[in-house]
Parts: sequence; C-alpha cells; structure tokens
Amino acid sequence: MISNKNILVAGAGGFIGGHLTKYLLENSNNVTAVDIKPLEFWFQLNGNANNISLDLKKKDNCDQVTKNIDFVFNMACNMGGMGFIENNKAMCMLSVLINTHLLESCLKNKVKKYFFSSSACAYNKDLQNKSFISGLKEEDAYPANPEDGYGWEKLFSERMCRHFYEDFKLEVRIARYHNVYGPYGTFDGGREKAPAALCRKIALAKINKYDSIDIWGDGSQTRSFLYIDDCIEGTVRLFNSNFTEPLNIGSDEQVSINQMADIIEKISKINILKRKYLLEAPQGVKGRSSNNEKALQILQWKYNTKLKDGLEKTYQWIFEQLTNNKSNTKKFTKSTI
Repeated sequence: MISNKNILVAGAGGFIGGHLTKYLLENSNNVTAVDIKPLEFWFQLNGNANNISLDLKKKDNCDQVTKNIDFVFNMACNMGGMGFIENNKAMCMLSVLINTHLLESCLKNKVKKYFFSSSACAYNKDLQNKSFISGLKEEDAYPANPEDGYGWEKLFSERMCRHFYEDFKLEVRIARYHNVYGPYGTFDGGREKAPAALCRKIALAKINKYDSIDIWGDGSQTRSFLYIDDCIEGTVRLFNSNFTEPLNIGSDEQVSINQMADIIEKISKINILKRKYLLEAPQGVKGRSSNNEKALQILQWKYNTKLKDGLEKTYQWIFEQLTNNKSNTKKFTKSTI
C-alpha cells in the first residue's frame, strides 16, 4: 500500500492513469492529477484530486507540478490501438519529451521515486512473427527491434530511466504493460485496443441487429490481455519493490482475435455473426504474450482475472455506454476508424 504521500500522476486523464489515481486517493494520498486533455475529456475525473490540464512536453510545466511531490507516476503518452500507433509514429515519439522533462524535474525538486509505464511494444519484433508464441521475457527486448515509433519511444525512455538511476541515484521503477483493458477506457474513434473494439462492434451488432462485424487482419493474430484491476495491483507492488529494471506486468492467457470474438459473442448472447476480414488493416506483430516468471519471483504477483471474466465486465460497461446514448448509437462505427 502507498499512503499519506504527495503524488503526481501524469496522464491521469487516460485509462490506466484514471484507475491509478482513484486507487491512490482511496489510500489517503494527496494526488496531483495532470493530463493534456481538457478535464471534460478525462476518462475518470476524481474530485478529491488536484486536477490540472497541462502539457507535460514542456519543461516549465514539469518543474511546476513536481514541486513538493514525493512520488511521480508517469502514465502519460500519446498512444492508442494499432491503427493509431502505425499511422502516428512521430506523435508517439514526442512522448519522449514528457519522460525526459519529468526526470529532470524530479532531480530539481528532489522527488524520491519515479515510475515509468512502458509497453510490450518495446520487444523485438523478430520474436513475434507467428501466432501463439512463448511468453516474452524481459531480456527479449534486446537486440533492439521494437515497433516503429511507439515502441522505440518506450525503449529509449526505459534507458533514460535506467541512466538517471545509475548516474543520479533517482529511484526508478519500470513496468512493461501487456495490453491492459477494462471499463472506463476508450472504445471508439481509432485509439481503442482490440478488446474494447470487439466489445463495441458486437454490442452495436446486438443493438442495431447487424449480422456481421469487421475484423482487422485474418483474426489469427494473438495477444495476452491484462485486466485493469490486476494491472493496478502489479503496478503498486512493483513500485514498492526494490527492482529497478523493466518488468512485465501482463497475462499469459494468450488468445487469437477470433477466439476473443467468440468469447464476447457468448457474453453478449448474440447469434454467431459473420466476420468480414480486413486484410489490409493495421495488425501489428503476429503473436505476443507475457512471461511472468520474474514478476512472480520478485513481486509474488500474478494476474487473477481470467480473460472471460474481464471481458464480461468490459462488455457490460461498453454496452451500457452505448444504450445510455441510444439515440446516438448509429454514430458509432461498425469497424474501428
């Protein structure tokens, strides 16, 4: 547990950042929550936090929000699902400024500990060329060949954290997240990830009586997906540990996109839908999963939420968002933009 600390959450208006802010507030911390988005566009707005809309790519802003702060959680980056990542590489790379400036400001303002949210996109693509691969181990990030743009930014920022620890003794913790999903995240517009996208498509098929959905690729590409509650627990355990190297926070329950669609169809109690495979759409690597041996050894942590259970909660939340705005359901797309 982290309690009675002054904490900055960068990217607090995002999916993981919003859930983390809520957790920290529930444990009696004073939280400064910062995101570049206007407050009305935050996924969760926790009233007990000091909520600020600010661009942390600017060094002066980082200096400002790290004053009198004990711990920094950097969850901020410009990212989304595979469609966004593959089409906005420069925008993804610019997030390196947030990490760099926050690290500098932490030294200036004597912050005690710094957390960086990295990604499985930092892993070598050559190890992910087929479906249902073995779980990626932390050392598999090198030799370096991450996903272009977003993956390179994450890998570079990991190294920056490492060297701030080595050269300046700033305590750093680095998590490599593997496809985190759950309620209170984006599910439309191009930044959503596969679980939310499929939940939306199948929910809309049920609401509007569609008989088919679009699938990016041929559906054989595989991933493992981590439910948000497990992500927050793993994050806190890592932060409280003495481990300073990048560590997987993920699930090893690997499924294909087709298999995940099957699960969500059963949850929705809809008749089996036809699937239109968009073979030219962005797909990312062919297969990816997390090896959690080191997390179990170091943190005594492993995920608890089975994919089916997490998808059921996610689907029900997205279905409610769509039906609560029933007059506007037609505006949501059948396929990810």
